[in-house]
Amino acid sequence: MSTSTQVQTGVRIRPATREDVPVILQLIRDLATYERATEAAVAKPEDLLRDGFGPEPKFRVVIAEWDGQPAGFALFFFNYSTWQGRPGLFLEDLFVRPEFRGKGVGKALLVHLAQIAVRENCGRFVWQVLDWNTPAIEFYKSLGAKVLDDWLTMRVEGEALEKLVESDKR
Repeated sequence: MSTSTQVQTGVRIRPATREDVPVILQLIRDLATYERATEAAVAKPEDLLRDGFGPEPKFRVVIAEWDGQPAGFALFFFNYSTWQGRPGLFLEDLFVRPEFRGKGVGKALLVHLAQIAVRENCGRFVWQVLDWNTPAIEFYKSLGAKVLDDWLTMRVEGEALEKLVESDKR
């Protein structure tokens, strides 16, 4: 697991613990509000405890603190590139509370994750950004990220997912 790092004055990045679940859940809800999808954030504490802090974690979380206060978080997991023959780090969520923006917290989180990706021999560090979030897109580009215009995200969820499962029974 990642260790705590002091990236710059005021910012500290540390691995989340089970005790952080209430803070993580609030940051997830704050992110959903920012992304104009408050109703979609239905995760419960028991979901995060089971899937992130149980015997077989499905994700990891790091918390950014500014002078001891939770300023933001990043939730990520590892995937695998068959083409590269190496793992990749996928950033699912990154959020910095508005009052901490412009202080280097977002960059500190991304640098920390890049360090994890390099340490874990990842061939890629990938994330998604909403097409209307121009400030984030420009920020990511300034760090060397490229927009992959030729790849589209596909998703099957809810009733469509159930129908896909059932399609094998016909």
